[in-house]
Amino acid sequence: MSDNPIHVAVVGVGTFGRNHARVYQQLAKEGAPVQLVGVVDSDTARADAVAQEFGCRAFGSVEQLITTHRQVQAASVAVPTSQHLSIAKGLMGAGIDVLIEKPLATSLAEADELISCARRLGRVAEVGHLERFNPAVRATVPIITKPMFFEVHRLSVFTPRSLDVDVVLDLMIHDLDIVLSFVNSSVKEIRAVGLPILSGKVDIANVRMEFESGCVANFTASRVSTERVRKLRFFQPRQYVSLDYGRQDVLVFKVGQSEGGAPSINPQIQVTKVPTIQEEPLHAELKSFLEAVSQRSQALVTLEDGRRALRIALDIVAAIREHGAKVQLDRLQR
Repeated sequence: MSDNPIHVAVVGVGTFGRNHARVYQQLAKEGAPVQLVGVVDSDTARADAVAQEFGCRAFGSVEQLITTHRQVQAASVAVPTSQHLSIAKGLMGAGIDVLIEKPLATSLAEADELISCARRLGRVAEVGHLERFNPAVRATVPIITKPMFFEVHRLSVFTPRSLDVDVVLDLMIHDLDIVLSFVNSSVKEIRAVGLPILSGKVDIANVRMEFESGCVANFTASRVSTERVRKLRFFQPRQYVSLDYGRQDVLVFKVGQSEGGAPSINPQIQVTKVPTIQEEPLHAELKSFLEAVSQRSQALVTLEDGRRALRIALDIVAAIREHGAKVQLDRLQR
């Protein structure tokens, strides 16, 4: 490890925050200039357990971390979304760069406050849209020309995690961020329907989105599925592209003979498997964050990116609510 490692902390060490601690430790073992010095959680028993597992100190609050470990330079914020603003502002005010898990905030006003705070204090700030670092997504970016239709499915088996937000803000927001970055066009129209199934929030949702460019995208997200599916497919002139987040692979279909050993049902359809470099997305994300901290450069996924995805997600939640009122879903569910 470097003689001058970046001292990092993780705030919130539930399931995903623990993974941040694990990857920081893994990066240090690989020789990256980083040292995990502390974890913070209001559940002190959980903080103690994670600290013991990864060889760092445990704290019950950010204030305790800041006053005890003044050398902390960067932190992952993996607390519930409702706490993102207060926690991230406290860290940035103490001179600490932040990676804030998605969704960035609970409202656009909170997102704007975070953006303003980072700019005013000159802090590196990133939002944790993990799929941007998926090898399949990274391999797809160079082959994008003019996508005109997307079909996206993100289905998950039910867990009691993240039930404080709708499935749109929990799961679908990943794909909203990816499609928005691929299309690079403003949204013209949103139609959406969703239902609460096992929680008090919307657990399954379907969205049809039209962009000013003419592109149309259909999204389905569910956290009550019996299987785990994470796929994105899109059409562009003379090509059909199929991306599997889980397998981290990309197939491109077009007219012609197949290349790269990929099977083809129709010999007139050329199927090409796009080369990918396999890597855990969180590993790539934290490595990128640390690089931005070290070089004092802009994060790869900015808070403005996070705000853009949040704005569309909130518009979708509003459209679901409007549709539910129109068809009187509340009365039907009594």
